[in-house]
Amino acid sequence: MAITLAEEIMLLSLDDESGSAKQRQAAGWAVAGGILLELVLAERVTVTGKYLELTDTTRIGDRLLDGRTALIETWLRGRKQRRVTEWLTKDQGKAVGAALESLCERGVVVEEKRKALGVFPMRRYPEADGAVEAELRERLRAAVLDGAEPDVRTAGLIALIHSAKLHRLAFPDSPRKQVTERMAQVADGQWAAESVHAAIRDMQAAMIAVTVATTATTTAAGS
Repeated sequence: MAITLAEEIMLLSLDDESGSAKQRQAAGWAVAGGILLELVLAERVTVTGKYLELTDTTRIGDRLLDGRTALIETWLRGRKQRRVTEWLTKDQGKAVGAALESLCERGVVVEEKRKALGVFPMRRYPEADGAVEAELRERLRAAVLDGAEPDVRTAGLIALIHSAKLHRLAFPDSPRKQVTERMAQVADGQWAAESVHAAIRDMQAAMIAVTVATTATTTAAGS
C-alpha cells in the first residue's frame, strides 16, 4: 500500500535534517485523524456526528491501519459506537509513534538514538528517502497554490492539515492568508461521496474540539 495519510502528516512535521518533530502536539491530532480517515475511506469505520462505529474488521494489508482497527475493536468493548473525541484523545500520542515506526519500515526515515547532555535518551528521524516528501509537497502545492483539482486522498489530507492548523508545516514560505483560504475552500468542497465528506466534516469538528480543549488545559496549567 502507498504511504498513508497519517504518515504523510508525520513526514511534513519532521525537520528534514535533524529529524525532530515540529508542532508535535497538533501534528499528533492530525496523525490520529489521518489514520481514522484512512479507515473511513477503506470502509472499516464510519464517523457520523460525534460518534465512531467499527463496521468491518477485515484486514487491509497495512500494518499501521490493521493495528488501529484491532485497537478500536478492543476499545469499543462490544459497544456499537463511542465518541470520536474519545478515540482521538486516546490515540493522539500513540499514533505518532506508530506512524514513525511505519515510516522507518518503509525506509522513508531512519531512527537515530542519542542522549541529550549525555543522559536523557532522545530519538530523531532524519529523512532517508527524500523522493516521498518531494512528491507529497508537489501534490499539495498543485492543489493549494496552483488551484488544481485534488483527488480524494489529497483533499482529505488538506482538510486534516487545515483543521489542525498545520498550514506552516505544509507551506513554510507561502503567504498564510492565501494558504489558509484555499485550504478552507478545498476542505469544504464536494470532492468525495457525501458519506465521506460528512465524515471529514465531523472529524474536523472533533479535532477542533479536542485541540481547543487541550490548549485551554495547557494554558490553565501554565498560568
